[in-house]
Amino acid sequence: MVVEKNYSGLIDYDIYVMSFKEKSLYFLLAAAVLFVIGYIFYHNIILSLLLTPFALLYPKRKTKDIIEKRKNELNLQFKDLLYSLSSSLTAGKSVEMSFKEALKDLSILYPDPDTYIIREVEYIIRRLEMNETVEDVLEDLARRSHLEDIQNFTDVFKTCKRTGGNLVNVIRNSTNIINDKIEIKEEINTLLAAKKFEQKILSFMPLVMIVILSLTTDDYMAPVFDTIIGRIVMTFAIIIITAGYFISKKIMDIKI
Repeated sequence: MVVEKNYSGLIDYDIYVMSFKEKSLYFLLAAAVLFVIGYIFYHNIILSLLLTPFALLYPKRKTKDIIEKRKNELNLQFKDLLYSLSSSLTAGKSVEMSFKEALKDLSILYPDPDTYIIREVEYIIRRLEMNETVEDVLEDLARRSHLEDIQNFTDVFKTCKRTGGNLVNVIRNSTNIINDKIEIKEEINTLLAAKKFEQKILSFMPLVMIVILSLTTDDYMAPVFDTIIGRIVMTFAIIIITAGYFISKKIMDIKI
């Protein structure tokens, strides 16, 4: 895995650069799937091979999925960080000491030292020990994360420090807001789970039907596979099924 990093050596969460090995693996997987689909629709090896170059698009699509996944993970982990900070500040500890206590709490929740939030808090502590301000450190995290929740928290935190506001209330309210957004998103995902399953079934069913008809009524399906008109019809069928898959997926991709 190769990830894009900034000058500090930490990840820019909006950038992900695949290694050659990863690109090759995803390309081969996509090419194999496209070849199977092409053979189901055309019953012709050459025409099936003509579909495989479209597999070059899959690594880019997979990269977007990986970026989205790790940003979601960081957002969830950031919520746990805020819970820990709120507890420490309520107990009367300084912001710097609260981050050190938060690292201990997070290390219990996330034993893997390469967990995103663990690495970020370790880096925050190092910078604070070098007498950098909390505002600058959080601003750097917000810039690299490209997450609205972290950016909003950083803006409120900076305003609170300048005006002498109650940091405990700010962190507690930010935690509650992020938690509410996560719960709403989970509820939406639960409601959409059945529909997403139906969408996958409906996208897969045409392939199953063609396979069944090909095996049980070979003479009936012969014109579709052996004539130019039949192959044109099959090509349109592939286009329509593919378009339907991406449109339905886009409809159910609800952002909070």
